[in-house]
Amino acid sequence: MDDETWTSDEFGSSHEGRVGVLLADGKVPKPVYFDGSSGTGRDVRHWSVYDGGTPLSPRPRAAALHAECACGWTGPHRTIDETVASDRPFREAGADAADRCVDDWDRHIAHVGDTTVPLPTELEILLENVTAAIEALTQESPIAAIKAARRLEVIAQRTAHWPSHKAREHEPETVAAALGLNIKQTRTLLARFGGWSPYS
Repeated sequence: MDDETWTSDEFGSSHEGRVGVLLADGKVPKPVYFDGSSGTGRDVRHWSVYDGGTPLSPRPRAAALHAECACGWTGPHRTIDETVASDRPFREAGADAADRCVDDWDRHIAHVGDTTVPLPTELEILLENVTAAIEALTQESPIAAIKAARRLEVIAQRTAHWPSHKAREHEPETVAAALGLNIKQTRTLLARFGGWSPYS
């Protein structure tokens, strides 16, 4: 099982989330190494592999899970019920704690959105109406919906050109915080809209 991560459409990899593992002593374990059939193995970080293993092949055992975000945020500890874990496969026993971690990350993303630069209410409503109109158009004419989305793409590129140049005059940290992105993703976004190389 590969590690499972989550992202939001708006913030992407800047706030990529996952379920993190904590041992009984509070430490974070290293990835678990699995041998491959061809002689090449791989490291796995998915929470379900931290089940203690077997006497012949021991592995760390998770005592609690918590949500982690690429921005450095971590959620509250979600303890795994050992009375349940002893009677069921670990992946099932820890599923409730893992689901709560996803909910914690969702609340974190909502908070990130609240801290970004606000849009005028009229514009928010307009964007919501345009989104709803294109989704409705999809049922009637998917090709027309694609044309409408393409038109939005052109509008975005055209209208964001000069704002990107203006935003470049501010400190990268300030712009990144206002957009809810990390600095790298912010620079890439401004470069794409502004028409310059992200490496300049």
